[in-house]
Amino acid sequence: MSANRKNISSGRRFASLHQSLLRLERKVHGFVAPMSVTLMVLSAIASVVCLVGIVVHVGFEHDDVDFRRIFSLMRWCQGVFTVNVLFNLIFNLRTTLRETRIIKWTVDVAIIVMLLPWLYPKPLHPWIPWLKDLLYSSRMLYIVLVTYSVVTLSYALFRMVGRRTNPSLLMSASFLIFILIGSFLLMLPKCTYYPISYVDSLFVSTSAVSITGLTPVDVSTIFTPMGQWILAILIQIGALGVLTFTSFFALFFSGNTSIYSQLMLRDMVYSKSMNSLIPTLLYILGFTVTVEAVGAVLIWLSIHGTLGMTLTDEIAFSAFHSLSAFCNAGFSTLHDGLSNPLLLKGNISIYWIMTLLIVAGSIGFPILVNIRDALVAQFKRIRYWFCRRTTDRPARQVYIYNMNTRIVLFTFTALLIAGAALFFMFEYNHSLAGMTLEEKITQSVFNSAVPRSAGFASVNPAGFMGSTLIVVMFLMWIGGASQSTGGGIKVNTFAAIWLNIRAVLTGAPRATAFRRRISIGSVRRANAVVALSIISYLIFSLAIVALEPRLPLKALLFESLSALFTVGSSLGITADLSAPSKVILSVAMFLGRVGLLSLLTGLVRRHKEVGVSYPSDDIIIN
Repeated sequence: MSANRKNISSGRRFASLHQSLLRLERKVHGFVAPMSVTLMVLSAIASVVCLVGIVVHVGFEHDDVDFRRIFSLMRWCQGVFTVNVLFNLIFNLRTTLRETRIIKWTVDVAIIVMLLPWLYPKPLHPWIPWLKDLLYSSRMLYIVLVTYSVVTLSYALFRMVGRRTNPSLLMSASFLIFILIGSFLLMLPKCTYYPISYVDSLFVSTSAVSITGLTPVDVSTIFTPMGQWILAILIQIGALGVLTFTSFFALFFSGNTSIYSQLMLRDMVYSKSMNSLIPTLLYILGFTVTVEAVGAVLIWLSIHGTLGMTLTDEIAFSAFHSLSAFCNAGFSTLHDGLSNPLLLKGNISIYWIMTLLIVAGSIGFPILVNIRDALVAQFKRIRYWFCRRTTDRPARQVYIYNMNTRIVLFTFTALLIAGAALFFMFEYNHSLAGMTLEEKITQSVFNSAVPRSAGFASVNPAGFMGSTLIVVMFLMWIGGASQSTGGGIKVNTFAAIWLNIRAVLTGAPRATAFRRRISIGSVRRANAVVALSIISYLIFSLAIVALEPRLPLKALLFESLSALFTVGSSLGITADLSAPSKVILSVAMFLGRVGLLSLLTGLVRRHKEVGVSYPSDDIIIN
């Protein structure tokens, strides 16, 4: 009897203890959840403060007192980051272990390690001298804090996508934010040799992020090496897209994003599945870096010892121009750009290298992904034939290259060849007079690739014949391929319109290409893009012509087309434009980069499908 009473008593005590633990767990959870959100918000704010502090530290001249104040500010940011990391490790360990990737772990560990110089004085006789110099270096602290800040802000931005933010509006807003940030960075005292107005800085920043290339100032004489590197960063961000960078950091570093955001990113980078999302992102970024690096080496080999530069200046020149060519930006750090006599008269290899980079950038990332998949499939088949006994035979794909790839490659090549032939014919005895046949062919091919969106000038467009300008403006209107660094209405759009016209003329029920039907939705979207491009060009042209009555009409129409379709070519009037005209062209470049149709799709309320089916009728079109 006493034993039963003891068992009942111990059971009650165990149940009471269990209830107490549950209540404690609920209280802890009620404390952890809001505290975690609070620390996440504080970390985002500290990240912004940290990045602003770094900009102030790098961009302005300071005395010792200012440096100490900035260092103290960085320490406070480090404190917020440290509390956030430790809190997640202590109270959210299970979630942290499940959602954090290796590189994010590295950054978190680095934040904790950088506490050592804060807690312990610098040793006079360290065991490992280089480790002491590394840990107690303010530069190392700033690198860790900036890396953590970028990862934190990227993750915060990508979580906004998880709240079903409209992708078009999010992309437009992100471009706008970077344009505004770049406009202030380019005005920093250490970025310019001479002060420039905010309108000019905003124009250059917009031109860089929208990868256009129009500029009212001479990049080679106004911007310091630091300013040129900021310009290069803005170009790279604008070319790959802000969401590509933030998605890479959020997925690859943090690894915790919503299904909706990952689906949106998969469609944006044309990944086949969720599992191949990060490999596709890595392929795009890796391909970009590789091509730009190879291009920089080839450019350096072509200009080494010919421009009177030091080795450091040659390397900087090669890297900047490789990036600018692949991104189809059109910026040059050389006085007179690619029309510099030292290049034009003594070096033709650089024009072929730049042409290849321009084509590689404007061909489109979906094409590059498709080509990669085709090469992988071919490699698997070759491996099977060499190792038949150890590997399964891969399934044969009837269409390795999809219809989009075939259409883009065929149309792009045809336009490039036709443009080069027409330029050669029209300018043979005009702007190309006095050149050898090899130089004429080189300049014809280069000037056929440039109007697609690159904006470089080897031969002054102001001296072109009227017929040549019409060809150039037509190529500027078409631009590069979709999802590329090129501008214009896109090669895909032009091909869809042309194939639809062919179907109408031949009486075919649908537009077809390569034994595939083009969907009605693609044709409708192509028609909308063309219509909006014409309407928007008329609006911006009228505005610029009305504001600049003193400038030549031909030059104004060319400038408006160049800005709206993010080409960057000019007849030499950009510096003569008034401030209102520069602002209008900045808006044109912004809309040309984000896409007017995409922006309107995000702004206009989507039509809901109704249950009523209206009867069809014809309108007279003739």
